[in-house]
Amino acid sequence: MAVTALLVALLPLTLVWTSSDVSKYRKLVWVTVFLTFDLIVFGAFTRLTDSGLGCPDWPGCYGAANPFLAHEEIVAAEALMPTGPVTVFKAWIEMIHRYLAMAIGVLIVAMLAQAWYQWRRRAATPAGRRADYAPLIPTLLFFAVCLQGAFGAWTVTLKLQPVIVSTHLLLGMGLLALLVWYGCRQDQLITPARTLTASPPAMRRIRWLAGLSAALLLVQLALGGWTSTNYATLACTEFPLCGGELVPPMDFEHGFTLWRALGKTAAGHYLPFSALTAIHWVHRNFGLLLAIVAGYTAWRAWQHTALQRTARWLALTLLLQLATGIATIYLNFPLAIAVLHNAGAALLVLWLTMLNYQAKCQFELALATNATAAAHAQHGRKDNTPS
Repeated sequence: MAVTALLVALLPLTLVWTSSDVSKYRKLVWVTVFLTFDLIVFGAFTRLTDSGLGCPDWPGCYGAANPFLAHEEIVAAEALMPTGPVTVFKAWIEMIHRYLAMAIGVLIVAMLAQAWYQWRRRAATPAGRRADYAPLIPTLLFFAVCLQGAFGAWTVTLKLQPVIVSTHLLLGMGLLALLVWYGCRQDQLITPARTLTASPPAMRRIRWLAGLSAALLLVQLALGGWTSTNYATLACTEFPLCGGELVPPMDFEHGFTLWRALGKTAAGHYLPFSALTAIHWVHRNFGLLLAIVAGYTAWRAWQHTALQRTARWLALTLLLQLATGIATIYLNFPLAIAVLHNAGAALLVLWLTMLNYQAKCQFELALATNATAAAHAQHGRKDNTPS
């Protein structure tokens, strides 16, 4: 497994090494961002094709490093249950997901090792330590990917328990956000923002709105993960009504009991349909709240040149999410639309993280510009004072 992960990671590492980018370290960060986004989308494909238990043990597949070596066991399991969780196709999907996850772990370890090496080596040089190699965020990334790996293992060993699978999804989104923040930081250190587009009070409002949108997105991601892992996507098959009503009969108690087996209540009974309705209904309506707040945030940010590009992509992604969410209901949950909806959620994480970082930089630039202007004004008054 480790050798396979190293081989998979070798391609992006080679791409970084041969890159002509002014900073290969920055290139490594953004390549890891790209692959983490891919992993989240492929993880959605794995979940939506019911391939999470394609290999029912961890980290290997029936104790083997790949489905080729476990072919006999997989075929035997598939013969017993042709539509069950273990098939040759599902085993390969699950193992490819694991290989990609482990490769990202290798890239983050490389990032961590380079950061600590450069940080310690440059401490003794006249130039001193450089901020682009500060090891705090790479260290956090290392612990985050280890925790993500642990939840990946528990997802299998605890048989797709909804709270574990949902937490696994949230941690993946959190890892993506931290990587994007770190990538934006690397960009800022190499090419600092110099164009001031707003006063400190105006940019403070943008920061507040972007932070609120990110907090609401976190809640919506948790609700979306809970909807998906409980297979509640088609609990409502019309929009904006659900079962012919704006507020249908719902069982919030069983629907939002966290620690329980898949499809069961905490007492071990089958989960009632009204519980699935509650899960779907809350996710749907909270999504509308997020769309309103994040859409308003994008509109306000669009008015500032430095934030315009990110705001535009955020607005387009919000429209994509609304369209794919509604299409998932009316088209009876087609796989491609559902995967695209998950990709849209990851894109929202990416754009909102970027917007928060850019608004932070613009706010700091506005404060520094005001401070410089005030200092110049004070100096001018002193020069004009009669002696």
